Amino acid sequence: MENEAMKLIAAALALLPILGVGIGLGMIFSSYNEAVGRNPQAAELLNKRFFITFALTEALAIFALLVCLMILFVF
Repeated sequence: MENEAMKLIAAALALLPILGVGIGLGMIFSSYNEAVGRNPQAAELLNKRFFITFALTEALAIFALLVCLMILFVF
């Protein structure tokens, strides 16, 4: 295979963790909605934890995208 084809395959494989991030974010949002629905007074406490877990999970997708772009344009 040529170098360009190998780069494209490697970049596509580097984006596979985004699938897990999407599933994880869906689980985070559904758990948050269920918890606030059951106990609306706990929303303030849950908001802090929700945004921290959301940011950490989303950071994984950004790192995967960064690796993909590095494979495509740097190497």
